[in-house]
Amino acid sequence: MTESETEAWPEPPLAGTEAWPEPPLAGTEAAAVLGALERQRATLAWKCSGLDAAGLRATLGTSAITLGGLLKHLAHVEDSHFARLWLGSPVGAPWDTVDWDSNPDWDYRSAAEDTPEQLRVLWQESVARSRAIVDEALSTGGLDQLGAHATRSGERPNLRRILLDLIEEYARHAGHADLIRESVDGLTGEDPPR
Repeated sequence: MTESETEAWPEPPLAGTEAWPEPPLAGTEAAAVLGALERQRATLAWKCSGLDAAGLRATLGTSAITLGGLLKHLAHVEDSHFARLWLGSPVGAPWDTVDWDSNPDWDYRSAAEDTPEQLRVLWQESVARSRAIVDEALSTGGLDQLGAHATRSGERPNLRRILLDLIEEYARHAGHADLIRESVDGLTGEDPPR
């Protein structure tokens, strides 16, 4: 293994704070939605922290899902939700070169070819792009703003719906990450030890 393949995953990004991200108890709707999303992102980062390439490639039972695959999949979800649904633009690299029709699980499967550092950077850069898009959108309006994508019936998702879909996607996969991580080294819990 190369040095980057054995490098331990760093502690989860906590948006510049030492405290675990929590949605506000009595904040605005936007603050509550964004707080819930940041908590889910931090949970995924924590569940993938401290693992080498073998840990990120571990599977559980008959499932082919890995923690590395979850990171790559969620990087794709971050980029595609905001590019396609909000901006109405094509998704950029590396997603734009994939034949998704013939390989719909490419993000999950191809993660085994990436080093832990490559997966970490891919996911963190996708999250950073999403945060920048949301910050810009919220600087000009609220969660009711409509995205550029239109369904066949002409409906357009608002920013609230896009963010809630992203939270749902992370929450679904946080359960996978809990089980896989526990099988790797016994790590359990909702929050990292304080």
